[in-house]
Amino acid sequence: MCESFEQLQQNLIKFTEERDWSQFHSPKNLAMALSVEVSELMEPFQWLTEEQSFNLNDDKLQAVSEEIADVQLYLIQLASKLNIDILKACELKMIKNAEKYPVNQSKGCAKKYNEF
Repeated sequence: MCESFEQLQQNLIKFTEERDWSQFHSPKNLAMALSVEVSELMEPFQWLTEEQSFNLNDDKLQAVSEEIADVQLYLIQLASKLNIDILKACELKMIKNAEKYPVNQSKGCAKKYNEF
């Protein structure tokens, strides 16, 4: 088990290098692969009601778990190729989102920031 995000990232780099896959992992290809994995993540939810989506059976939950992992692994690889610190990028984006969606305007509201 990885004990940190950095360790996971290093393990993924090693995994990729051992298989000589880096040659295929351009930012463009990784973004495209990520899109495919996100689509696969959506598949177990297709045709479910909102309530059903919260109560997946074990098989569907396992499938969702694996697709979430695939999505995250491709994100890590893409960020690595572009020298993006994911944690820093997320922190900065949360600050930006807090400015765009102030609590007094966005609480309980599904509108986009430019619709307030």
